[in-house]
Amino acid sequence: MNTAEIHSLIGPYVLDAVDDLERAAFDRHLRECDACRAEVDELNETSARLADGAWSVPPPALRDNVLSAITSVRQIAPVSPAPVHITAPRRRLRMITAAAAVVVAVAGAATVASVIQNDRVRREHDRAEAAQAAEARVRALLAAPDLVVREEPVAGGGRVTVATSKLHDAGVIMLAADAAPADGKVYQLWTIRSQQPVNEGALAPGQTTSVQVVNGMSEASDVGVSVEPPGGSKTPTTPLAADVKL
Repeated sequence: MNTAEIHSLIGPYVLDAVDDLERAAFDRHLRECDACRAEVDELNETSARLADGAWSVPPPALRDNVLSAITSVRQIAPVSPAPVHITAPRRRLRMITAAAAVVVAVAGAATVASVIQNDRVRREHDRAEAAQAAEARVRALLAAPDLVVREEPVAGGGRVTVATSKLHDAGVIMLAADAAPADGKVYQLWTIRSQQPVNEGALAPGQTTSVQVVNGMSEASDVGVSVEPPGGSKTPTTPLAADVKL
């Protein structure tokens, strides 16, 4: 992987959209590149600034902060295309002579590189379109004339902020915890509707921030944050780490 390619992984790396080989290569690169290290740190810290201060009415900076964070904060339950499995070149290597294997290996490597590169471009295009749609949705919600903002502290440090609009019958849940739960556990978001918990998504292990748009918020009485095993649970573990009354 050349210098230009490794630098282009900054965005996917922060979004956790790289495979194991790319992550290992970029981790090595970060140890040697001060500029990339600084940019990764800035992107990771952007979402934490959402938790600065406490307000009872929407602050002027809320809209700009969320729109800034939506491009750098990993969203819950990202949809990823199925991985590309390329096994045909290996099968050929076992069936042909050693001399022909050299030619097949060279051609196969070029084909694999092309497929991986094309798949990466397609994935980045899909993510860009999804990010634009999410940004437009958040922009509309935060511009609603009836926007109401509520927030509560998270046990262990941090805040969960909920901005809701009855006109849009939707809301934005913004979690900014100071640290991930211990023992490899994860944060999970919930809404309480008709006294029943509804799963709104579990964060990934180690993830401390999230910006999540939730529809049908007029039916919800609470937004909760619980600490669960990796992958989340069917019902929230109590006591909750945070409970925002709507």
